[in-house]
This record gives sequence, C-alpha cells and structure tokens, in this order.
Amino acid sequence: MRAILETGDLVKYYGDGDNLVKAIDHTDISVERGEFVAVVGRSGSGKSTLLHMLGGLDRPDSGKVFIEGRDIFGLKDEQLAIFRRRKIGFIFQDYNLMPALNVWENIVLPIGLDGKRVNKDYVMGIVKSIGMEDRLTATPSMLSGGQKQRVAIARAIASRPAIILADEPTGNLDSKTEMEVISILKNCVSKYGQTLVMITHDETIAQMADRIIIIEDGKVVK
Repeated sequence: MRAILETGDLVKYYGDGDNLVKAIDHTDISVERGEFVAVVGRSGSGKSTLLHMLGGLDRPDSGKVFIEGRDIFGLKDEQLAIFRRRKIGFIFQDYNLMPALNVWENIVLPIGLDGKRVNKDYVMGIVKSIGMEDRLTATPSMLSGGQKQRVAIARAIASRPAIILADEPTGNLDSKTEMEVISILKNCVSKYGQTLVMITHDETIAQMADRIIIIEDGKVVK
C-alpha cells in the first residue's frame, strides 16, 4: 500500500558554528492512508518544525516531502499554496479562526477560497459530529476554547484534504476538555476516512493514536 505521506532525508538547520541547531536532522517518516500517527518529543526536539515542513509551511534545507506521491517542494510558492489549501487540513493550538466570521463561515472558508461549492449536507454532518449544530451563528468570541477547537476540526475535515496535520491541538485546553476534543477528533478522522498526523507532548493523548513516532534532537528515535 502506497504511503500517503513520506519524507526523504529531510534536513532543517538554524544558525551556524557553535549556535547551530539541527531542528530536523536527516529524518525519514512514512504515514499510511487512514492512519492516526502521534509525533511526540520534548520541547525543542524538532516536532513542530517537522510538522511545518510536512505541511509545506516551511521549506527544508534539503530532502523531500511527498503527499500522495507529489514532491511538494518541487512546486513554486503559488502552486504550493494551492496544493496546501486543497490537500492539507491544519489544526493549530491557537485555533486560527477568523474573528469576524461565525462558526459556519469559518468551517466553509477554505472551500470558498478554493472556488468550490459547499456540500451543505456533508458539512452539516460534520457539524453534528462535533456537536456544534446549535452554535452555527456564533462568532469565535462567543465560544469556549474547546468549542473553538471543535470548529477548527470541522474546518480541517470539511474540505476533504488528503491529510490533516494537528500541532498541539489541545495545548490551550484543560484536561477534561482536552480528552473530549481528542475523542471528537479521533472519531471524526475515523468516520470521514481521514489521515491524521498530530504533534503532542502529552503521553496520554499520544496513546490514543494508531502509532507513535518519537523525535529527539531532530531525529526519529522510535
């Protein structure tokens, strides 16, 4: 079975001489379609840098990232931006919702930016899966942290990307809300046949994944 995401000898260094930081140091990972993979490591281990490169938000010094067999860094910046919008769903720790838009508008925003028609039944199914059907007209300022992250999950899934990348998605939540949000995320990913790569420093959350990748000093150690 062909991996949906692969990296080839990925390298990203910062600084030089005594100040050289090997954020990603000749790293290879592979993720199968439909997998839920957790990437764990201490702060400064390189896991967020890795996620940013997997999502095409940051270019490596050398090496390749393939999504559905496509070398994303072989694309020009404008092509990469389009590819990212169509093929990658992002979930960030700070939600990244548009404050002036309501819940529904935030969820369908990437679909509209891509010039596609919104499949209202499909999106409404996702909204019900996250339990936000009664808050569609609320703006982000009216929502709790857990509710904002549910909206971010729905937005990531609604555009039917090839893969979802989540960077510490529960980092701003209390432990009770954290487990609720992760359960919703895992259920949605499974229900809608998505592939998820999630960065976390929380061992309990990592245990919910199908597979755990451990990173130390920019290298995969397990």
